[in-house]
Amino acid sequence: MQIQFLAETFLIVISAVILATSITVLSLSAVGKLLELSLSFNIFTNPAIILFLATVTFVVTALAGFYPSIVLSRFNPVNALKSKLAVATGSGISLRRGLVVFQFIIAQTLIIGTLIIVKQMDYFMDQPLGFDKDAVVTVPFRVDTTLMSKMDYLKRELLSTGGVQTVSLNTNTPVENGKDTWSPLKFDHAVKETDFKAITKFADEEYVPAYKLPLVAGRNLRPSDMTTEFLVNETLVKALGLKKPEDIIGKQISIWNDQITCVVVGVLKDFNDRSFRDELAPLIITQDKAMYNQLAIKLTTTHISSTMQSVKKVFDQTYPDYVFEYKFLDEKIASFYKQETQLAQLYKIFAAIAIFLSCLGLYGLASFMAVQRVKEVGIRKVLGATTNNIVYLFSKEFIILIAIAFAIATPIAWYFMHQWLQDYAYRINISWWLFATGGLAAIIIALATISSQAIKAALANPIKSLRSE
Repeated sequence: MQIQFLAETFLIVISAVILATSITVLSLSAVGKLLELSLSFNIFTNPAIILFLATVTFVVTALAGFYPSIVLSRFNPVNALKSKLAVATGSGISLRRGLVVFQFIIAQTLIIGTLIIVKQMDYFMDQPLGFDKDAVVTVPFRVDTTLMSKMDYLKRELLSTGGVQTVSLNTNTPVENGKDTWSPLKFDHAVKETDFKAITKFADEEYVPAYKLPLVAGRNLRPSDMTTEFLVNETLVKALGLKKPEDIIGKQISIWNDQITCVVVGVLKDFNDRSFRDELAPLIITQDKAMYNQLAIKLTTTHISSTMQSVKKVFDQTYPDYVFEYKFLDEKIASFYKQETQLAQLYKIFAAIAIFLSCLGLYGLASFMAVQRVKEVGIRKVLGATTNNIVYLFSKEFIILIAIAFAIATPIAWYFMHQWLQDYAYRINISWWLFATGGLAAIIIALATISSQAIKAALANPIKSLRSE
């Protein structure tokens, strides 16, 4: 008898493994595209995959078939034929309830985690950067004497092109992701360096208007091919212990082991110079034509496509030996959070799978309980219970199971998502409504799943259910 049950379970499991393998092969290209990875799956050339699938098949067969085979083989045939198995299967019902709770713990944890990740991503996208990133195109180039001799000519030609508002030569955009140059500094003829380092960006006088960087004190850089003046941000002023931005105007700062010493002529309002994973850093902006390696072109918001064709034509005429490449700044900023975007997509997929599996378990339990309680429902209807009363009777128990799962899933989700958010200097607060939304979604999904069985049981003819065998 036990061998028969194990054999039936094995056939079910092996069918599931074959189906899962087929789904994996079909979905691999989509997953690879999402993660931007080259994924392959060849079961016949990879022994590890064959071993894994064989192990899963036998382990799941043992776990899923061994216990039911023992329970069913112990049934008394007489009681079985008389349908007197309610007492014997009591532990089975408890096990099913436990499995349903476990499934919904996973599902609710993933639902809550997905809501928090999406909320954090929305926070990133809505957070003001402190500069204008719209319709700004960056064009990288290599630094050499040929390019340097034609830089000013290129700028003049681009500015005469319709649709181009501002052109700046620089080394970096206002926001970078680990590509900035850091330098220790000395302030106001100090002997020792400060205990912090500052980001150094090299840019011409058009950098500030191109990105619309607001000044809170002083003035912008004057045109120069050499390093003559410094702009700093508010964070650097605070790091030096100065109370007002005006207090640093006219003071000297030395960077790069005293190789460059200049006077501060302006203080920029703080803007996000790195991704939102990091705090604002002290920042210095200065000129140096020999350091420039990219163009920042501010465009009008109309006819961008035709404007870029004109920009390419000017660039190719000026530097025919160099490849014209460009990238919009907003796309570059979005790429900083590519990992989080991919993670959000994966969480949505896993949450959907977990919800689907949880619903299958819930539907199975509802179907089983509807059969087990058919006489109880019949008696209640004879005694005057309405259809709403019967539906409520079924739903109440499942809502309790979901509530138990929610009570367990909430601290688990909070702990892991709280740890994940610590990687970001700018992060959301985990609000209570995110958990409430996750729990409410689970209840709605559960009620939608069991509603058909609950209504079916409530509408059943009590005469048939109470008929004596």
